[in-house]
Amino acid sequence: MAPPVTVDTINPKVLECEYAVRGEIVTLAQNLQQEIQKKPDAHPFEEILYCNIGNPQSLGQQPITFFREVLALCDHPSILDKSETQGLFSADSIERAWQILDQIPGRATGAYSHSQGIKGLRDTIAAGIEARDGFPADPNDIFLTDGASPAVHMMMQLLIRSEKDGILCPIPQYPLYSASIALHGGTLVPYYLDEATGWGLEVSELKKQLETAKSKGITVRALVVINPGNPTGQVLAEENQRDIVEFCKQEGLVLLADEVYQENVYVPEKKFHSFKKVSRSMGYGEKDISLVSFQSVSKGYYGECGKRGGYMEVTGFAADVREQIYKVASVNLCSNISGQILASLVMSPPKVGDESYESYSAERDGILSSLARRAKTLEDAFNKLEGVTCNKAEGAMYLFPRICLPEKAIKAAEAAKTAPDAFYCRRLLTATGIVFVPGSGFGQVPGTWHFRCTILPQEDKIPEIVTRLTEFHQSFMDEYRD
Repeated sequence: MAPPVTVDTINPKVLECEYAVRGEIVTLAQNLQQEIQKKPDAHPFEEILYCNIGNPQSLGQQPITFFREVLALCDHPSILDKSETQGLFSADSIERAWQILDQIPGRATGAYSHSQGIKGLRDTIAAGIEARDGFPADPNDIFLTDGASPAVHMMMQLLIRSEKDGILCPIPQYPLYSASIALHGGTLVPYYLDEATGWGLEVSELKKQLETAKSKGITVRALVVINPGNPTGQVLAEENQRDIVEFCKQEGLVLLADEVYQENVYVPEKKFHSFKKVSRSMGYGEKDISLVSFQSVSKGYYGECGKRGGYMEVTGFAADVREQIYKVASVNLCSNISGQILASLVMSPPKVGDESYESYSAERDGILSSLARRAKTLEDAFNKLEGVTCNKAEGAMYLFPRICLPEKAIKAAEAAKTAPDAFYCRRLLTATGIVFVPGSGFGQVPGTWHFRCTILPQEDKIPEIVTRLTEFHQSFMDEYRD
């Protein structure tokens, strides 16, 4: 008798969905790691260097002290009244914990909250958005979620009715988008970022892809913009953002603004501007444009990936549609409370005059300036490799270098039934222990090959990565030279 579930009888949308940053290269890396643990000299390297995923604390980044003090106190409020606590925790973290606990029904972080998240925390986040943008934000527009990913899924669920509905996505893109569009049964409508202009986003390209999709009978519902870019690391200019807002308004598209790297900007000539701020400064309000902005506690300088905190700010939707979004949020009951608390802290960190302000600023600036140095070192190293070019990392946590592979290597990849960039990444991993994700997992202009590398390994590990990579690349190119 056949088993009740086979690969042929599961939901075909699950089969279609792929997620490269935890794909086959990473599975291989985990197997190699287990082999090294059992037998330290099993491979020519003593550790695996994970450059595949934006997971800062797994690579040694320390959490922000103030955030963790507040979380600890909220989770264990019985110590708030103890005299020893004053000696162990800063005065402002104690005060903030009291404030937050007063906003939580029953003062219990183990209780469910309102489906959109604790009201007092949404008030704090709205005030933080207002301070950032200079335009009002409404706490009722904020939906707290377990990281930004579930918020993206919620919007895909809302917008996609069938494979005839399309979502415009940047190529290269973060695979969450292709995966969630596949799972919800829609069609990804690609628009290509221009590598030659530092991964520029051209409105002419958006128009061209929109027309192509329409000619195939696809109704395009929304445009995804990732700013700062993942995997590409570019930061959009405000002028460019205005054109994008205008395009969405003219075409009646929902603008899905992935802004989870808003704190990660490394070049003095660029600044992060939220799409909400840009659209409001153009005079567009609730009635003019539907905009969903995503933020997460996993990125920035805080890197609290495992706490699963994030939110979406939903503006420009009719009340009856909002009710439906709220209903979907209610099905999940609520996001986890630690993540909710962190989201409020990220949007309202210590201020000048608070006891924690100096240590908090030093931790934040230390992390961000170290990330900027790491990005520069890796970018320079990539540009020194034969046949490799790498755009500047203006923001986010990644570099996406382009690699020209010799014909012989491309043939060898074909023989191994794998994409050439995946072939390169696999060989790199087994020779050096360095984990990169092949560009084919993010999408790229056909006939070009890339890989994504995070800038997250600790600064003292970066020289070793550069040395290993340079030696490997040299021998790889020699082996396959045409």
